[in-house]
Amino acid sequence: MSLTLSLDFQYKTSIEKLWTALTDSNKLSKWMVNIHTGQAMENDFKPVVGHHFQFRTQPTEYWDGIVAGEVLIVEAPNRLSYTWSSGGEKHTVTWTLQELEEGKVNLHLDQTGISNEQALGGAKYGWSNWCGELGKVLEQ
Repeated sequence: MSLTLSLDFQYKTSIEKLWTALTDSNKLSKWMVNIHTGQAMENDFKPVVGHHFQFRTQPTEYWDGIVAGEVLIVEAPNRLSYTWSSGGEKHTVTWTLQELEEGKVNLHLDQTGISNEQALGGAKYGWSNWCGELGKVLEQ
């Protein structure tokens, strides 16, 4: 059984600024933070198809602190997709950006390949927190 997480977030920003926040390594580390420690997740992400990258944070007794991935799709500024491997699970994360009226942008997330309800709940919790932090970065 494979589950999919689908979430939508709306931000009052430009599509270009949101795209940069999703694809620039320095910007990513400002909103992709360890939920438990608040520590930035250092990364070597590049929006280049085939690029292998890692997000790294303080390990815990339950997790090695590493998310590994490979960029699959880069269609600036509308779509970005990459693998997301951690804790023995490998998912695909796809972001779709769509301009709305009144200077807003919709950010749609699909994360596919989730193995069980507990992992689905964890992914929803994680992305909801991260996308809240993303909103703060976009306001800067």
